[in-house]
Amino acid sequence: MTDSNSRLVYSTESGRIDEPKVVAERPKGDGIVRIQRQTSGRKGKGVCLVTGIDADEAELIKLAAELKKKCGCGGSVKDGIIEIQGDKRDLIKSLLEAKGMKVKLAGG
Repeated sequence: MTDSNSRLVYSTESGRIDEPKVVAERPKGDGIVRIQRQTSGRKGKGVCLVTGIDADEAELIKLAAELKKKCGCGGSVKDGIIEIQGDKRDLIKSLLEAKGMKVKLAGG
């Protein structure tokens, strides 16, 4: 009896059956880098989210390190989004525009 929800997870011949890993591909942006300030879920501490940069993970980490150094604050890269601590939107905008990127301030 085969069921549409059943799948083989263990075999006595080969042991545990692992499904192939699917690498999630980030959606391509529209060429505009957006900088947004966010405080929700962060205990009132604000961060600037930089989205829409079409680059691989290594380039994003390198760019985030440069932005953190120029802003003098901390931050991280999560799921293709650069997070910079504090409200440094204007400084981040000027730094990214100097690199030739088209930048918009998003949100309030």
